[in-house]
Amino acid sequence: MNNKAIAVIAAAVASTAAGSACAQDFPSKPIRFLVGQAPGGATDIVARLVASKMSEALGQNIAVENRTGAAGSIAAASVAKSLADGHTALVVSSSYSINPSLYTNLPFDPQKDLAPVSLLAEAPFLLVVHPSIPARSVKDLIGLAKAKPGTLTYGSGGIGSSGHLAGALFELASGVKVTHVPYKGAGQALVDLLGGQITFMFASVLSSGPHVKRERLRVLGVTSAKRSHALPQVPTIAETGLTGYATTTWYGVLVPAGTPQGVIDRLAAAAGKAVASPEVRDRMLADGAEPVGSPPAAFQKHLATEIAKWRKVVKSAGISAG
Repeated sequence: MNNKAIAVIAAAVASTAAGSACAQDFPSKPIRFLVGQAPGGATDIVARLVASKMSEALGQNIAVENRTGAAGSIAAASVAKSLADGHTALVVSSSYSINPSLYTNLPFDPQKDLAPVSLLAEAPFLLVVHPSIPARSVKDLIGLAKAKPGTLTYGSGGIGSSGHLAGALFELASGVKVTHVPYKGAGQALVDLLGGQITFMFASVLSSGPHVKRERLRVLGVTSAKRSHALPQVPTIAETGLTGYATTTWYGVLVPAGTPQGVIDRLAAAAGKAVASPEVRDRMLADGAEPVGSPPAAFQKHLATEIAKWRKVVKSAGISAG
């Protein structure tokens, strides 16, 4: 074996040893979770819920900081540039996988500059219609849309939002043409749906579920691959005929690229333990989310799949963030 080969092996061994030492010493100070959305939003709620239990497992306080703006890219870029020691992390929603297809000037690479830690939870949408609409199934809604192309309307929280993309995927999968009505927030779209100003929308279980129970809205299907624990009687959209249709809002944790694998694994283990705790699990299920707490490799695969899926949908539907 020549001297160069010996040097390479020695460097690799030293790097592994250093990473193991970092993992053993981690965390050595309080941890920061940056969130690119405002306080009180779904991502913020998930971050604070999980951070509380993760801090118990890690023995250090975890502070959640909200850094809004630029569709979450300000927070993401800040974490990407942070010291790669695991003490600064990013909590994101599924918009993290959509934004690369909508914005060409992101100040970071979502797959290269940040390393996945854990997929925390997934939350399906409910496909809900106003009761005046003569559709009692997804098949009925598709039939109405095909009979009157472009006349049915669906609302969302804005161009490029998860609700918008769920609708675009629905159009592509079913071959129908409907009109998207973007609002400044999903809450405003829901108000107009309740008032009959729009035909349908893809709404969260938490926001639309109470209206379904009061029969102010009619639910036709759930967007996840499996039925929701919150509404097990509601079929998935795939079950109703659109084979393969599936989309959820998901939440996950990432750290700067270059963070030692041992540190990432410690964070992932703490996240998994937090999500599995009765307090966190019960709260997520009550809010219509499905607890996950995946290992890093599974989240990395999920993220790559989501980015590729939404790139195809955005391109096929001709969606532009402006």
